[in-house]
Amino acid sequence: MIRVLLPAHLRTLARLDHEAVLHLDGALTQGAVLDALETCYPALRGTIRDQTTKQRRPFVRFFACERDLSHEEPDTPLPEAVATGIEPFLIVGAMAGG
Repeated sequence: MIRVLLPAHLRTLARLDHEAVLHLDGALTQGAVLDALETCYPALRGTIRDQTTKQRRPFVRFFACERDLSHEEPDTPLPEAVATGIEPFLIVGAMAGG
């Protein structure tokens, strides 16, 4: 079981009140989580990553276990605490400006 926390606007789009709970088989990677999230919540397709290149959208960041995973390869295994559901996988909208 993987817990995914989304920003409020994406929760609204996916019609979620709280976190998304995903049950994955196979390798527990960032890419697998995003694939499962977009399969379970089709309204999120294209909002978190580009559908053609599968690259993370600008101003979207990924965190887990107090680590920024935004620049990790999509096939890098997730931390054990995320894979077991103890810690959530966070998708966060980044802020810019000065």
